[in-house]
Amino acid sequence: MEQTINGIFKQRADKYQSRIALEKKRNGAWESITWNQYYEKARAAGLGLASLGIAKGDRVGIFSDNHLEWLYADMGGLGLGAVVVPLYPTLTEEEAAYIVQDSGCTVLVVGDKEQLAKAKRIRAGNPALQMIVSILDAPTNGDGGLISFARLMEIGAKKQKFEPGLFERSAALVALDDLATIVYTSGTTGLPKGVMITHRNIMFVLQGLASIAPAYATEDDQTVPFLPLSHVFGRIADHYMGMYAGIACSFAESFNTLLEDIQEKRPTAIMAVPRVCEKVFQKIMEQVETQPLAMQKVFYWSQKIGEQVSELREAARPVPPLLNLKYQLAYAMVFRKLQDRLGGRVRYIMAAGGPTAREIQLFFNAAGIAVVEGYGLTETTAPAALSNLSDYRIGTVGAPLPGVDVKIAEDGEVLIKGDNVFTGYWNLEQETRRAFTDDGYFMSGDLGELDDRGFLKITGRKKDLIITAGGKNIAPQKIESLFMSDPLFLHFIVIGDRKKYLSALVNINLEQAATLAEKAGINFSQPVDLLDNPEFLAIVERHVGERNTHLARFETIKQYRIIKEEFSQESGEMTASLKLKRNVINDKYANLVEDMYPG
Repeated sequence: MEQTINGIFKQRADKYQSRIALEKKRNGAWESITWNQYYEKARAAGLGLASLGIAKGDRVGIFSDNHLEWLYADMGGLGLGAVVVPLYPTLTEEEAAYIVQDSGCTVLVVGDKEQLAKAKRIRAGNPALQMIVSILDAPTNGDGGLISFARLMEIGAKKQKFEPGLFERSAALVALDDLATIVYTSGTTGLPKGVMITHRNIMFVLQGLASIAPAYATEDDQTVPFLPLSHVFGRIADHYMGMYAGIACSFAESFNTLLEDIQEKRPTAIMAVPRVCEKVFQKIMEQVETQPLAMQKVFYWSQKIGEQVSELREAARPVPPLLNLKYQLAYAMVFRKLQDRLGGRVRYIMAAGGPTAREIQLFFNAAGIAVVEGYGLTETTAPAALSNLSDYRIGTVGAPLPGVDVKIAEDGEVLIKGDNVFTGYWNLEQETRRAFTDDGYFMSGDLGELDDRGFLKITGRKKDLIITAGGKNIAPQKIESLFMSDPLFLHFIVIGDRKKYLSALVNINLEQAATLAEKAGINFSQPVDLLDNPEFLAIVERHVGERNTHLARFETIKQYRIIKEEFSQESGEMTASLKLKRNVINDKYANLVEDMYPG
């Protein structure tokens, strides 16, 4: 019988035993878990869920930030043959209630007090939700529908004593085509849809990743995961691939402590999203602006040399001796500092979920850190294509994973077929039928093209495509990525469908604004005051003009308006996975958009 992720889990525990499998920082201290302990705790969690009545096919929700208990609940639930339903920890009560009810969760594992409070109110209106399991807030009020995670594992450990082998027998009964998880899309438009992912989908992706050479992951690697486990990329790349390869995963305490955690644990690989690379790059550029002019000249010279070397590496061409000598000097003066800030051992950063500006990729590559771009969706169990560490082209997302068939439709849409593709949307048969072509390809909704080496290039999102009044087809993501490589811009959204020219709505990075204002001798009391200051607005205009020089004339931004309130999930302009909701932003700021197109 072919293995599921359950079989891999047991094998790794048997193989690595007392080696460290997991670590999580809590209140400034690291908690380490061996492979044996990981398996025992997950088994206890699974048998605890069985004691609550959870059986094969039942849905168990996890509504929590990243905790070790998240992993125990996941692997414990999967071992029973249950279907795990992850919920973003930042979801509103209404969003979480919809997912819990739509999926039919009977148990909900929650993290902090805020998530517990939401879960209690959700249960009050949803009789099908029978039990809440609290990770951090151990309940003591005698509520029969509420227990602590610690108590859940105590119950499971006792069950193991009386029924040894029950968990292993349950895990062995799980087949590849059984449903493993329902992951709800973040919903940039309309209600989220539950994507049904099987054990076969998961194993196909893991085996495909493991077959690529040079290897992305080996048992000697170390990672510091920080992406939410509720996101399919974080769960597949950090959790399951880490398990498959035998990696030690040291989960960061929070995003705010990420740099400190990375420096402590010195990872060899980092799973991220483009925004993380952008933030690191922007922070470096902000710091450069504060340096004396001589130091700035050294930095920009080094950056230029680094780009030349990175481009030769990309083309698999040798670096001339003189250029190599200059690069060694540039590395010592500039690029080594970036490596050191990331612990000194990082081989690559895997950035997926959107484009990363070429300028940023070249900079990281010059520091010896490959930026590996990948492409996938929740519906493709994360990666459908991935750049190869030894053979890549910046601007593409690499070749399709082994066994994945990608083709381009007549209208440019990326079509995908393979065992990584989901089985359908939960309770939405009509939506499922509409998602596939007649010959069984999943219609991704993304636009792309395949180059002469079969590398996939994503050119935009079909529904986001801008068609100007002049008939030009423009994918806004490319332009937005270019502007986001300038540390002055925090968020940048391009507008112009059926308009004569492109415009934009912009959030300004107030930290960088203050730095630029001080350098220019502009007086201000609070950084936000600069957004009304004509002298500072002239600086913004110059930055927009500089970015425009890198674009074709029809792609340039002719008008823009600065939005003082930062786009956020709380204000409804971003999804839980930090994607901008274009329709919401366009509606909310319709008056400003109209103002940019007089007449």
